[in-house]
Amino acid sequence: MDSIYFDYLILPLLIFMARICDVSLDTIRVIMVSRGYRKYAPLIGFVQVLIWIITITRIMENLDNWLTYVAYAAGFGMGTYIGMRIEEKIAMGYELLRIITRSEVDDLVRALRQKGYAVTSVAGEGKDGAVGIVFLILKRKATRDVITLVKQYNPKAYYTIEDIRFVADTSYL
Repeated sequence: MDSIYFDYLILPLLIFMARICDVSLDTIRVIMVSRGYRKYAPLIGFVQVLIWIITITRIMENLDNWLTYVAYAAGFGMGTYIGMRIEEKIAMGYELLRIITRSEVDDLVRALRQKGYAVTSVAGEGKDGAVGIVFLILKRKATRDVITLVKQYNPKAYYTIEDIRFVADTSYL
């Protein structure tokens, strides 16, 4: 009785949880490599593969247990989701925010500078006439706050956000 309980309930649950950890770590590792945080990526990769080997070994030992397959696949899906949420919360790296607006940008620029953001603004020419262009390089964690300010001061502003892999001098930020 204990073997059935373990094989069909506990083991699939453990595989599901291990796969969540494995895939979440993989998501974080890939993002770290792509953003230039290469110190920690090998360590994360080591732990990730260790979890994967232990998990796949248990599945191979229980090939007749279809619940382990379902748990493995479900853990992959959930791990992908959780990995993205974790990355969203830690928000590593920098972004370039480019704001283009037809209305005056002085109030927005002033508000951003009062909040401590380094802002570059230039006058430009758009399809329908003069535009204000504002550039900010900021930490990803600050992006939502800045977008809130943009919407407050220039609700019809057009903006784009780009990931930046490397910032040479963060003293300006």
